[in-house]
Amino acid sequence: MGKKDKKSKTAEQKARVAAKQEKKAAQKEKKGRSKGGGAADSDADDLDLEAVRQEYEQQARASATLIGSPSNARELLLFGGEYFNGALATFYNDLFIYLIDKDEWRKVTSPNSPLPRSGHAWTRSVAGDIYLFGGEFSSPKQGTFYHYNDFWKLDPATREWTRIESKKGPPARSGHRMTFFKRYVVLFGGFQDTSQQTKYLQDLWLYDTHDFTWYNPVLPPATQKPDPRSSFSLHPHEAGAVLYGGYSRVKATAIAGKQTKGGGQATRSVLKPVVHQDTWFLRLIQPAVDAPASTSPSIRWERRKKPVNSPNPTRAGAGQAYHKGRGIAFGGVHDVEESEEGIDSEFFDTLFAWNIERNRFFQLTLRRPRTAAKKQVNERSARKGRGKLDEEDLLRNLAVLEAKGAVEREDALKAPADPEDPQPDDISVMPMKTTHFTMPHPRFNAQLAVQDDVLYIFGGTYEHGDREYTFDELWAIDLGKLDGVQEIYKREVENWEGSEDESSFSGSEEEGYSDEENEDGQVPGGVSLPAKEEGYADPETKDKTTLEPLETLDTEDAVGAVADTRPHPRPFESLREFFARTSTGWQDIVLDHMRKGDPSPGQSMKELRKVAFDHAETMWWDCREEITALEDEQEEAGIGEVVNIADRNHDAGGAGRRR
Repeated sequence: MGKKDKKSKTAEQKARVAAKQEKKAAQKEKKGRSKGGGAADSDADDLDLEAVRQEYEQQARASATLIGSPSNARELLLFGGEYFNGALATFYNDLFIYLIDKDEWRKVTSPNSPLPRSGHAWTRSVAGDIYLFGGEFSSPKQGTFYHYNDFWKLDPATREWTRIESKKGPPARSGHRMTFFKRYVVLFGGFQDTSQQTKYLQDLWLYDTHDFTWYNPVLPPATQKPDPRSSFSLHPHEAGAVLYGGYSRVKATAIAGKQTKGGGQATRSVLKPVVHQDTWFLRLIQPAVDAPASTSPSIRWERRKKPVNSPNPTRAGAGQAYHKGRGIAFGGVHDVEESEEGIDSEFFDTLFAWNIERNRFFQLTLRRPRTAAKKQVNERSARKGRGKLDEEDLLRNLAVLEAKGAVEREDALKAPADPEDPQPDDISVMPMKTTHFTMPHPRFNAQLAVQDDVLYIFGGTYEHGDREYTFDELWAIDLGKLDGVQEIYKREVENWEGSEDESSFSGSEEEGYSDEENEDGQVPGGVSLPAKEEGYADPETKDKTTLEPLETLDTEDAVGAVADTRPHPRPFESLREFFARTSTGWQDIVLDHMRKGDPSPGQSMKELRKVAFDHAETMWWDCREEITALEDEQEEAGIGEVVNIADRNHDAGGAGRRR
């Protein structure tokens, strides 16, 4: 028995030695082939590396969600989405982080992430978390389809997902919108697609992030509220939320084209597309402090007037983002004509800002950078000296209002500026990229996000014939300067597997899309697109320089037509310059509020300046569109920077000295 075991071990050793020798010989032979110029092996290695790179690289997708990270002002978060290549649909559940300073995408893998989906919605909360609800999913060949009704919380700092279990929550849906108000997450609308019909929703849900409870406020039957819809704009407001637009399909009766036996016309029921243009304000009132824990917030829908200068023609699928009291919208699609062959659609590449308080749209246009005019040194010194004297008076007034008397002395104003004081114009430094002065190609359903006053436009969809183009690109626009659009990246997708019968164009009939940003006329798929539509010129843009009184949200809060005496920005004046010029006036306004019994506690000089800056920043952005129009008019007329005589010292020249 022992000999047999010994022989078997010896045989095994010999076999192992022979295997090693064969392996070495194969390695030598492989090395010789590589020295001889064999390229097959190197290509195989490159393919493996390319597969690994693509696994961690952000891929083209539509109906995803993009948001600026609440925990880091230099990051964007992208989740989910879908891509259709003409034959198969692919859904994603990966989370990507775009590092703005490094110009890099980072893929975050988590075993506890939501399932693949598109058409979902998410929003940030006051506490800095991100909440996600719903969405949809289909099989690759779209044989099966369903909606989600799960609810998730994402910690943007740790990138950890947490599923929130609740017994009574919103039903499954897609195409809904979410925003936040104080401790609540607000969810409205969307649609449910079944095998029989598509049902659009108009229910409102509130999630209490403190009590971890969903509320579905029920209004009396006669109370007005928005019609069912999806793909609308829902933005936060200090008293609730504001809703605009949307899309739905309603039942209508159409003539079938055949006559009945009685000689009448036969009719049939059809679903007619509707692009909504109405505006609604959702007023939210939190429960009283002594109310039971299960008390739901009280709500009221208030219909507002139709916005002034709304985009014309009407459009659906415009990407939207919220920025400092404005809704920013880009792109969209308008169905021109419906025939037996389908719907002819017109796509847009225009950028609009919707001033929520004024309920007015402004079209934003790109401008080439303007060389800043040099300022007189003596003018700066004169302003600085006058500002010190005014601030000394303000400090004395503040000392009277302070109950505790713990106020800084007058010489505190002469101290050097605190490095922690607000720096109004510290605009983030973006990576150097190619800058264009024409908008990206027309599209709809692009994902928009604003971070550090910079608008980011990701992806989007364009259709022509049976072909669906999903853009794989990212653009950036500085909303303060509008000095061009930066091409962060732009890749082509070339795996379309659908019919090319209606998506191929002849060079003589349609020259293809060609401009500064893509001179070879190619887009994802390598097929030339039709010429870029001209951006719609609003007939009322001539009136954009007129400052109108703010439109109140409720008739109970109506205010008479009183002149606004608050400081206003001037053309070519940055936020930093505006606050430096009007700091005294804003601090006077804050002190006046304190005199009238504002419940805010006594504030130090530093706190007072911060509150004053917040007011100035709100005014600067609120007037941004009108000031931009004035700047354009002055440049066209050849007028440089306009200097106010009142801001000059008494020795200054000009008309004042001549008189």
